[in-house]
Amino acid sequence: MADSGARRRWVVVPVLVLVAWLLVRGGHAPESADGPRAAPSGASSSATGPTGPASAKPTERAGTTPEPSAPPATGPAVPSTGAYDPASCATQVRKHAARAGIEPRLLMAILYNESYKPHDPELERAWQRYKPDAAFGIANMHRAAFDETRRRHGLAGRRWEELPDDRNLAIEAAAWHLHDLAAMLPGHRSAPYTTGELLALGYNTGSGNMLAFARGARPGSQAQSYLDRLHANWDKAGKAVSGRP
Repeated sequence: MADSGARRRWVVVPVLVLVAWLLVRGGHAPESADGPRAAPSGASSSATGPTGPASAKPTERAGTTPEPSAPPATGPAVPSTGAYDPASCATQVRKHAARAGIEPRLLMAILYNESYKPHDPELERAWQRYKPDAAFGIANMHRAAFDETRRRHGLAGRRWEELPDDRNLAIEAAAWHLHDLAAMLPGHRSAPYTTGELLALGYNTGSGNMLAFARGARPGSQAQSYLDRLHANWDKAGKAVSGRP
């Protein structure tokens, strides 16, 4: 659940982090005893997807945003390079979206939104040592959001630190997080946004902001950028979950 500022930081990764990553890959960097800390939020989905007006003028962005050691027993192995296509996770997206009662296309579009960051497990951990409140996994989930989700949805035996290594877990947690966000949305909303758009905004900016947007508040430039990217990824996400070329 990253905003455009985080995106820019990952495009131009600090030299310090790259050096740390190289050291880790070379086996010379000591393991950090510090654990990441942060707090995100999530959202739910709509059967129609994000098709509302996305042209609200950005104003100041309000914010409330939202681990293990042993290799996970489930989930596909993560390749040593961070490059991946979210479409390769279509099976897990369909499965966990169905269980959580959210639209698989929305979940896939969010994975595309979050794919800007290199998802190499060692690089994620090196970055986390540089920036302790960084998010983990292909869904870019923060510790607080994951911990809340696991308490509610039978993931008590799993840890936030597992997310970089277990893409299946990352998708499952994101799906349930969106489910919880959906449950928070009021039945009557004055904003012109679809349910899917509000859930994506909630995933990116937190549940408090999502509810403010539902009441008519305008997203700031970073949140608007996230929504614009969701629209840009929407067709691609639909093809990915349907298996269409």
